[in-house]
Amino acid sequence: MRLTIFTEPQQGASYEDLLRVARHAEACGFDGFFRSDHYLAIGGAGRDESGTFGLPGPTDAWVTLAGLARETRSIRLGTMLTCATFRLPGPLAITVAQVDAMSGGRVELGLGAGWFEAEHRAYGVPFPPTGERFDRLAEQLEIVTGLWTTPVGGRYTFHGKYYELVDSPALPKPVQTPRPPVIVGGKGTRRTPGLAARFADEFNVPFCSLEQTRTLFAAAAAACEAAGREPASLRLSAAQTICCGRTDAEVRRRAEAIGSDIDALKATGLCGTPAEIVDKIGQLSQIGASRLHLQVLDLTDLDHLDLIADQVKAQVA
Repeated sequence: MRLTIFTEPQQGASYEDLLRVARHAEACGFDGFFRSDHYLAIGGAGRDESGTFGLPGPTDAWVTLAGLARETRSIRLGTMLTCATFRLPGPLAITVAQVDAMSGGRVELGLGAGWFEAEHRAYGVPFPPTGERFDRLAEQLEIVTGLWTTPVGGRYTFHGKYYELVDSPALPKPVQTPRPPVIVGGKGTRRTPGLAARFADEFNVPFCSLEQTRTLFAAAAAACEAAGREPASLRLSAAQTICCGRTDAEVRRRAEAIGSDIDALKATGLCGTPAEIVDKIGQLSQIGASRLHLQVLDLTDLDHLDLIADQVKAQVA
C-alpha cells in the first residue's frame, strides 16, 4: 500500500507551512505530497477569532507545486484535484509539463470538474451547471493527455464544444513518458468512473465508507470493461482523513484540534490507534485500494506524521 500526505491549505496555510510539511513527509518516506486546489476555506475550519476564514488566504496549487519541485528531492507531488473551471486546458498542460521538468519527473495531475460554487463567486470564476462542468472536464482530459502524447515535431488539433486547439506544437513535453500520471476521482457512479476508464491512471474515491468505496471501485471496473480496458490497469485509491494517536486521549485531542467527530472519522476515514488504522487499511486493500491519500488537516502537528510513518506506514508499505 502506497501512502501520500494530502493537505487542504485553503483552510489556512502559507507556502512556508506547506514546504515544512512536504519536506517532513519526504523525510518520513511517504510516497507523495498532494494538495487540494481551492481558493476559499470550506466549512468552519480555518476560522480565527475575528471570524475570518482560511488566513493567511489561498495559495495557488500549481505555483505551490512548482516551488516544492525545486525544494524537495524524491517525494511525488500532485493535486487532489485540480479544478477544471480554474484553468484553460492548453495552458494547464504547459504548466504541469513545466513543473514535471522542474521536479525531475515527480508530478501527478488530479483533475476534477469542480464543485464549490462560493469560491468561484468570491474570485470571479465562471461556474457552469453540473452537466457542462463534466463536459468541459472530459474535453480537458482529452486535450491535456493529447498534447502530452503528441510526438515531438507533430501537431495537435482538437475541435470540441467548449475548446478548440488548432495546429498546436504541443510543447513543452513533460519529463515522464508517455506522460505524468492522471488521477480522476469523485463519488459519482456513472460519469466519473467513465472518465477515469478513458483517461486516468488512477481512480480515487474521496471520504467514503468502506461499502461506498467498494461500490465505486466496482463502478470503475465496469466502466473499464465497457471501454475495452483491462480493469487491473486502473489503479484504485481512496482519500481518507487520518487522525492517529498512541492512546484514546491522543486520538481525541487530534480530532478536537481539527474540529471533527471521532465516530464520523471512523465511518469515512482512518481514526484510532495505529493498530486500528492498520486494520482499516487492510480492509481497503482487500477491496482493491493500492494507494491511500491521507488527509492531514493540522499542518502544525509534525509528530502526527512521525507516528503514522513509524507505526502505520512501516506495517503496510
